[in-house]
This record gives sequence, structure tokens and C-alpha cells, in this order.
Amino acid sequence: MAELNNDIFGLSVENHELIKTAYDAYLANSRSSHAKTLKRGEVRGGGKKPWKQKGTGRARFGSTRNPIWRHGGVAFGRTGEENFTKKLSKTSKRVAIRQALSLQNAAKQVLTIKDFKITDGRTKEAVKNLEAAKANLDSKILLVLPEKDELTLRATNNLNNVKVVRPTYLNVFDILNADQIVISEKAIKELESWLLGKEEA
Repeated sequence: MAELNNDIFGLSVENHELIKTAYDAYLANSRSSHAKTLKRGEVRGGGKKPWKQKGTGRARFGSTRNPIWRHGGVAFGRTGEENFTKKLSKTSKRVAIRQALSLQNAAKQVLTIKDFKITDGRTKEAVKNLEAAKANLDSKILLVLPEKDELTLRATNNLNNVKVVRPTYLNVFDILNADQIVISEKAIKELESWLLGKEEA
């Protein structure tokens, strides 16, 4: 089994604020803006004044499209152009990932495998590799591999609880929501180069 770098998997995480910020940023950046409400000027009808200005004893109104009327326009409603993205610096993102991996490793949820070999793209092969890593096939598994080739994807597609990701595409959301993380030795080396800033990604 590969030895895990303490600078990535052995951090002492006393404050979870950065992890929460990265987690929230991932969800916010995954959010799309589809909701749209009709403003006063976009609602059909309302061209005729409901009643005359004076003499009725009622409040004056010029249009049934007024936002305080039923079926009227919506004041300050969604436009469909809202931007929910949250920015996180590259350094903060990498530190958050290291902290998340350290938490999972402390919980003994990080498993290593020498190599994830797939030769014919069969699910049986993927299961055999995961069993070799002593992974629980009934749990949610995050499989970190240096490459997502066609055979590997074909072999894992039928395993609904397995998600394959390359090292540089790791994020706090996937790490914390995985029951187990299986990492190959080559992926660990790429992870060290990326998270410890030895090369730009």
C-alpha cells in the first residue's frame, strides 16, 4: 500500500470554516438560474383603469397589473439572470481539499490501491479491483484515478455508488459526501504535485 503524505492526508483540522466555505462555493457554482417572474410591465391586460379616480370611496388604481393585486406583476422578483457563483482563491481551494482529505483519512475512509487495471471494460473487473482495495461495495465510493479512460468508465458505469474522478478535479463536496475514497498510487503522486503547488494545474 502506498504511503500517504501527511501534508495532504495528515493535517490537524481544528477549524472547519474553510471547508464549509469551499463546500458552499461548490453548491453555489453548481446552481443555475431558471426561475423568472413577470414584472408589472410584462403581465397581460391591465390597460383599462379599474374604476374612475374619484367618487367610489375606494383606493385609486390605474392598472390591475399592480403588484399588490392578485395576478398582478411581481415586485423585485427573479429575472433569470441571477449570478450565484462564489469565488474561492486557488490556494484556499487546495487547502480546503487537503483538510477534507485529512478528515476522511482520520476517519479511516481513505484506501489506496497499487493500480486500477481494467482490460475489457467489464463491471466484474471494477468490482475485483475495489475488493482488492478492501472497499465496501455497498457504500458510496469516490475513485480517484490518474486517467478516466473509456474502459474504466464502462466498467464503473453500472456501479451507481462509484464516482470516478481525476486528482485535479477533486472537490470538497465529493470528498465529504463519499463513504470511502479509493486512490491509486499514480493518482497520489499527481495529487501531491497539484495540492502542494509543485506544478500548476
